[in-house]
Amino acid sequence: MKYNLLGNTGIEVSRLCFGCLTVGPLQKNKTLEESAPIIRAAIDAGVNFFDTADLYDCYPYVKQALQMKSDLVICTKSYDYTAEGVAKSLDRALRECGRDYIDIYMLHEQESRQTFQGHWEAIEYLLKMKEKGVIRAFGVSTHRISAVRDALDFDEIEVLFPLINLTGIGIEDGSRDEMAQAIHAARAAGKGVFGMKPLGGGNLLASKEACFDYILGLSDLDAIAFGMQSVDEVRYNVAKLNGEPIPQALEERVSRAEKRLHISDWCEGCGACVKKCSQKAMALIDGKAVVDHSKCLTCCYCAAVCPLFCIKVI
Repeated sequence: MKYNLLGNTGIEVSRLCFGCLTVGPLQKNKTLEESAPIIRAAIDAGVNFFDTADLYDCYPYVKQALQMKSDLVICTKSYDYTAEGVAKSLDRALRECGRDYIDIYMLHEQESRQTFQGHWEAIEYLLKMKEKGVIRAFGVSTHRISAVRDALDFDEIEVLFPLINLTGIGIEDGSRDEMAQAIHAARAAGKGVFGMKPLGGGNLLASKEACFDYILGLSDLDAIAFGMQSVDEVRYNVAKLNGEPIPQALEERVSRAEKRLHISDWCEGCGACVKKCSQKAMALIDGKAVVDHSKCLTCCYCAAVCPLFCIKVI
């Protein structure tokens, strides 16, 4: 496994980051017993970097990982904008992970300097916690180019976690190339950068070879977060990131693994996916998009028109 320093933080991370969302209750909802061999496979392969969030309810999985290897690098995030709110979220992370510090604490899905400023009370609290050693670095996650660009003006933001992939699906305010340019500028300024959604939330699996070629060609990324829901997926991703050949049997198992369309709970029921779906597999029920899996082809055309990127394949 290759390791990189995360910008100027002094934190060394594996190039492959384990995204916990996929195994957690919001997606696959695996039990701790079911997730243990997946996490173990990642750790045994050299993965030392785990990403989660307050929203994901995945801290029990992180605690399990830390029991396997105590010095893992843990990144978590919250949407809090007040000192009181972020203090509660940070306390929850520490308590449920069974640890007295968090390596990287982020504000979740930031949009621009306006949202940084609107969350400044929470940021000031986290910076105080950094001085006390409760967190090691502060950062933001984002789906927007503007947040990456604006972060250049804030020395307090040490780590960025932007969305980047082959087609740019999920980027809310521009193109893939514009995001890549913003990431390059951030990395040149000493920010730590690791990328999310390299396979477009599962929507780009039909083009996974091209997706891997693209994301692995971005030298500005210190690490890349993948959601992994099986030991096979861990082994596949490890081999890809290490530049190793994929055994034919592993390729076939990963390709055959069942995938289903998943609608995240932040769907606002705009109806764009319903209009796009030629299979009539999408419907609006009680103001939310709902998928009829008996009709769905997982073509992912619906995801391409979702303005909130709440349609995934898991």
